[in-house]
Amino acid sequence: MSKTAQQQTGQLAEAEACEYLQQQGLHLLERNYHCRHGELDLIMTDGKSTVFIEVRYRSNTDFGSGAETVNRRKQQKLIATASYYLQNNRQLAQQPARFDVISMTQATNRFSIDWIQDAFQTS
Repeated sequence: MSKTAQQQTGQLAEAEACEYLQQQGLHLLERNYHCRHGELDLIMTDGKSTVFIEVRYRSNTDFGSGAETVNRRKQQKLIATASYYLQNNRQLAQQPARFDVISMTQATNRFSIDWIQDAFQTS
């Protein structure tokens, strides 16, 4: 099955986000982690913290940034998926964790990246 242009752009944006975060000193643990609760785009470590990263690409921001699309319902899905991941990776469960959002737009021939650290909290 061939990928749509939107899926290809999404994968390219995720790859760019991953590379950008690695340049900032984060280390990749997993990409596109799936379970019954949902998907985590990137799971990385930043020092001793586990970081769950949602990557959002918008070709245009007329209706808001990518970060603005991570609503409460999406946050709850990400939290449930991260909890499941940590239950199956007990070593990481002992460390601090946070949720970051990478909001990306196209800027001429490159991506513009807005990295929002600790974008939301579990409640």
